[in-house]
Amino acid sequence: MHALQYEITLPADYDMEIIRERVATRGHALDDRAGLGLKAYVIRERGVDGSPVNQYAPFYLWQDVGAMGHFLVGGGGFQGIVADFGRPAAQHWVGVAVEAGPARGAVPRAASRRLTPIPVGEPDDLAALFEHEVAELEGLAGRDGVHTAALAFDPRRWELLRFVLWEREVAVGEVDVAERYEVLHLSSPHLDGIPAGRHW
Repeated sequence: MHALQYEITLPADYDMEIIRERVATRGHALDDRAGLGLKAYVIRERGVDGSPVNQYAPFYLWQDVGAMGHFLVGGGGFQGIVADFGRPAAQHWVGVAVEAGPARGAVPRAASRRLTPIPVGEPDDLAALFEHEVAELEGLAGRDGVHTAALAFDPRRWELLRFVLWEREVAVGEVDVAERYEVLHLSSPHLDGIPAGRHW
C-alpha cells in the first residue's frame, strides 16, 4: 500500500463551488481505476473547522507503487489537475497499516489527517513507536463512524501520517489532528484488495 496526496491551495476569495462542481462532474472517472484502493476527493474551506485556507487536497491509497506511478505519468486523471492548476507536489508515504471501521459500508462525508514528526532516537525506539501507532490505529478503527483508517510514513522527512475517513464528521475527541476535510466523493474500486492490518 502507498498513500498519495497533493494539496492545491486556492485564493482566500475562491468560490469553492467550482471545486464541488468539478468533483460532481469528474469524480466518477476513477471509480474503476486499476490498482486504486481509494481516492477521497477532499476539500478544506477557509473559516470552516478551523481551516485557514481554501484547499483541494485529494488523498489516495494505492495497492502498489506501479499503479500510482502510472496514474501520475501515464494518463487517466492527474493530467487534468496539471492542465487546470499546474503540477502540484505529490506527497507520498509508505504504507504501514490500514483498518476498516464499522462504517465501511457508508458514504464518508468527513476526513482527518495527522502528520507527526518521528523523533530521532535509538532503533528500538523507532520500532516501539510504530508498534504503538499501529495499536492506536486498530483502536481508532473500531470507533463508531470510522469508515477507513490508514497509517503510513515518509522516510525522507521522517514523519507519520494518519488519515481517517468518517461517516458524518470527525469525532470530537480527535484533538490531535491538524487538518479536517469535507469529503465530496469517494472512489474505492479496490479498497477490499488492500489487506487489513499491518503491512510490514
